[in-house]
Amino acid sequence: MIEFLTHNMAPLMFAGLILFMLYGYPAAFSLAAVGLFFGLLGVELGLIEPDFLGNLTFQLESIVRNDLLLAIPFFTLMGAILERSGLAEDLLEGFGQLFGGLRGGLSYAVILVGAVLGAITGTVAASVIAMGLISLPIMMRYGYNVRHATGVIAASGTITQLIPPSLVLVVLADQLGQPVGEMYKGAIGPSLVQVLLFMAWVLILSIIRPQDVPALPPEARTLRGWPLAVRCIRGMVPSLALIFIVLGTIFIGLASATEAGAMGVLGALALAAMNRRLTWNMVYQGMSTTMRITAMVVMILIGARVFSLVFQGVGGKEWIEGFLVNLPGGEVGFLIFINIFVFIIAFFLDFFEIAFIIVPLLVPAAEALGINLVWLGVLLGANMQTSFMHPPFGFALFYLRGIAPPTIKTSDIYWGAIPWVVLQLILVGIVIAFPELVTYFLDKEIVVDPNMEITVPGFDNPGATQAPAFDLNTAPSIQ
Repeated sequence: MIEFLTHNMAPLMFAGLILFMLYGYPAAFSLAAVGLFFGLLGVELGLIEPDFLGNLTFQLESIVRNDLLLAIPFFTLMGAILERSGLAEDLLEGFGQLFGGLRGGLSYAVILVGAVLGAITGTVAASVIAMGLISLPIMMRYGYNVRHATGVIAASGTITQLIPPSLVLVVLADQLGQPVGEMYKGAIGPSLVQVLLFMAWVLILSIIRPQDVPALPPEARTLRGWPLAVRCIRGMVPSLALIFIVLGTIFIGLASATEAGAMGVLGALALAAMNRRLTWNMVYQGMSTTMRITAMVVMILIGARVFSLVFQGVGGKEWIEGFLVNLPGGEVGFLIFINIFVFIIAFFLDFFEIAFIIVPLLVPAAEALGINLVWLGVLLGANMQTSFMHPPFGFALFYLRGIAPPTIKTSDIYWGAIPWVVLQLILVGIVIAFPELVTYFLDKEIVVDPNMEITVPGFDNPGATQAPAFDLNTAPSIQ
């Protein structure tokens, strides 16, 4: 029995964590409990030196010293304030009037506004709640199919997870050890494709089932000409300004993600004040939401560090790497397996737990296979969108259920999400098939040719000769 435990500590530890999760115990405490239990067991079996567990102190200290994680409360607070600032109302009314004459016009408006809000807020909750409160009653009033209406609202809210400045991308960048700015640049292409896929589905639906997505009647399209342009401009100008403050400063190197998040909070407060919605109660509610989410993230991260340290101590890194690297199909087999695994485990874990528990285990194998970690992070971010769209941890569906009228059945919300989950999985396949969607926007590495030759031309003296070529490969070293 002892020999069995000694040789199988890593898989037993991983299985123990899965059992805790299936039981429903909170993730942060499950991670810490499993880590400490197997850590003490490893010491007793001689697999871990007692001094090794002293590294927990440095692991926990690194969490509170990580400046990148400060971006999480800033982006969360910015999203919570923008949710109540009136920006979503202006955008939805303007785009709704602009596309209202088309079949599915309100759906197009919801998708585009979801993308714009995603590029500003970075949080799913703010997008889903804001658009659900505003657009769902209008879509029901004008005869939209209830399953389609709830599905498009939830799905457009989850675009936020992939569009910079997504919180998911911040966390993935931290866990993969990559710059946030590079992760944001890499997500530009896939997020645009995601928006186009969603709009293409609405177009298809408007052809095959036009009764599900009717156009607005003429009497409902009250804005035309210049008043319509003014309404769209009023919503877009502040949005573009905030997008530049948050993303533009990161892309051009003026600010880090944390600094951009802080400026985004100031911009959100200014926008709320311009719309005369800035109140102490609104700020308090935003800070309360931010405190709860940040505390949850930090507790999960602490538990994940405890689990990860002990898991590596008992040989877990080598076990996982050996298993993943030796999968049939090499790199393709690795990508297929991890994406299926992440999709399935998202039924039981939310995206924070997946990012803190699963992603660090994939890094050694990905590096051994020569996979670009930024591309892998964006790919996993696209996959983890589905965790918001299917039960039992489909938070976008929970948010929508909380604000939807009682006449809308929960089953309709769940069934309405299925086509959009399929579209998200199609995006995963596209990113795998066309990695240039991610890598094209990344900073290109400067490659130095070691065979460069430097020649010195001869003097004007007829007897002078040209100096020999200077080869960096054969040049003597300078001691």
